[in-house]
Amino acid sequence: MKAADIKKVSLAEVPPNRRRGGDIRVLLGPGTVGATSGFMGAGTLAAGERVTEHQHPYSEEFVYVVSGSLTVELEGTHLVRLGPGEGLMVPKGTRHRLANHGTEPAFAVFHSSPLAPRPDLGHIDTEPVARDEPGPQV
Repeated sequence: MKAADIKKVSLAEVPPNRRRGGDIRVLLGPGTVGATSGFMGAGTLAAGERVTEHQHPYSEEFVYVVSGSLTVELEGTHLVRLGPGEGLMVPKGTRHRLANHGTEPAFAVFHSSPLAPRPDLGHIDTEPVARDEPGPQV
């Protein structure tokens, strides 16, 4: 690959996926830059908003809070609160949801790796999704 083939992607040019709650955008992934090992993106959750419970059977997910705060619920029982500058790794196959119980928007960066063998196997919903509309797998 040549340096000229490397693509820069702006968060503003990636459409949001709001299907599972929040404003989730895959910034660097197979669909945006042809990534083959994982994907990275960012999400904003307004106060009181959450991302519905799901799991990634093939991938670890890393979450890093830039601003605001998030509560990550793991396996329906274990709660971890993350503030600015704090991160968490969600192990493969672990059911999890993210919620903003604060009073200001929360902005976080996430990364998942490795990719599932097929996109439809990468993100498994374990509760009804926030909105019943099509969207990219996140």
